[in-house]
Amino acid sequence: MSGADWRAGTLYAGMPAMKPIAWSRRRLVWLCGATLLASCGGSDESKPPLPVGAPAPAGGSGSPQLNDFRTGLVNPWGMAFLPDGRIVVTERPGRMRIVSADGATMSAALGGLPSVYVAGQGGLLDVAVDPDFATTPWLYWAYSEAAGGVTGTAVARGQLDASATTLDNVQVIFRQSPKVNVSDSHYGARLVFAPDGTLFVTLGERQTDDPAAPTADNAQNLGKHLGKVVRINRDGTVPGDNPYVGVAGALPEIYSLGHRNPQGAALHPASGELWLVEHGPQGGDEINRVVAQGNYGWPLRSYGCPYGSPVGSACRVGGGTHVPNFIEPLAFWEPTSTAPSGMMFYTGDKFPEWQNSVFVGALVGQSLWRFPLQGGNAVGAREQLFASLGERVRDVRQGPDGWIYLLIDSDTNGRIVRITR
Repeated sequence: MSGADWRAGTLYAGMPAMKPIAWSRRRLVWLCGATLLASCGGSDESKPPLPVGAPAPAGGSGSPQLNDFRTGLVNPWGMAFLPDGRIVVTERPGRMRIVSADGATMSAALGGLPSVYVAGQGGLLDVAVDPDFATTPWLYWAYSEAAGGVTGTAVARGQLDASATTLDNVQVIFRQSPKVNVSDSHYGARLVFAPDGTLFVTLGERQTDDPAAPTADNAQNLGKHLGKVVRINRDGTVPGDNPYVGVAGALPEIYSLGHRNPQGAALHPASGELWLVEHGPQGGDEINRVVAQGNYGWPLRSYGCPYGSPVGSACRVGGGTHVPNFIEPLAFWEPTSTAPSGMMFYTGDKFPEWQNSVFVGALVGQSLWRFPLQGGNAVGAREQLFASLGERVRDVRQGPDGWIYLLIDSDTNGRIVRITR
């Protein structure tokens, strides 16, 4: 994709006044159109696996290269590193496993998970490790949940037992409201711990908002969790400094609104602010810096086009430009979508040339995108890496060893891939 199909946005300085968030000093860390069939669960090309569990080189020079780290996964969705280097991995069909720090072994599915609704894009989704895991070994996971013929995103937590075979004291700490039966798509859902130990959860609008006739405006409705980022405490209670606490008609968990389907999120390493990537319709995938009370425009604005429209600038939802009523994306893809999933800021020493960059995985784009950071809240022209990969990148993470790890989403050859030299 050429540089001409990407534009950098600027933040709207005149946004409404925002209720400040008092960060603690304790821590700084919808039916899919055929054009997006692949992003809604299309099959992947199988490739022969590379050797598993081979030790990574120590560093040095040479071109970045992909090596299989752990094979044998089915539609892996999220991963998180434990303090000792082991990796907790979720599989969308409803399993959570632990991969050894060297990739050589993988556990059976952990016991203790609540019932997971698996259909379409729904299933077991992201996973996160408690910032105080060494003393309170909680794992947190997002998943789709069914009740009474409707479904929604939920978040649960459980403590990993000493044998690392089951989760104890499992608690559901958040449920998206309302559950809906419109589709089995757009659940979100990434989990990111804020610097103060609260938990951000990104939530899709479940394809309830049609930009061709946006009468429901669920992503704009503060009485619903659809199309929002929420912020909760680790036990599921609401932080008292959330921006909509005490606001009549608003759900107090809400932190930002106007999102479509955010499937990647990470903290900026310098500011501690949340950034995310979200799916547009036909084009209009976005990178956004998330601020309290920020409104990102969906379904009233998008640089993408409604499904079925001829792709081009004339069909942009609401004219495309978000300001002055909504926050401009930092970057967006047009005229076609890459279906971004997973996000990571690189701070390691193994790739000096990639420091001060944000990375985004791609499902339809089947590659890894790199955006150099330019100042605190701007990104430069993107670079497409591993364009010949030909497989869906569901998640991207920096390992404790400084290498970069990718999740390849496939029902026949799902795996963790490590980028080394």
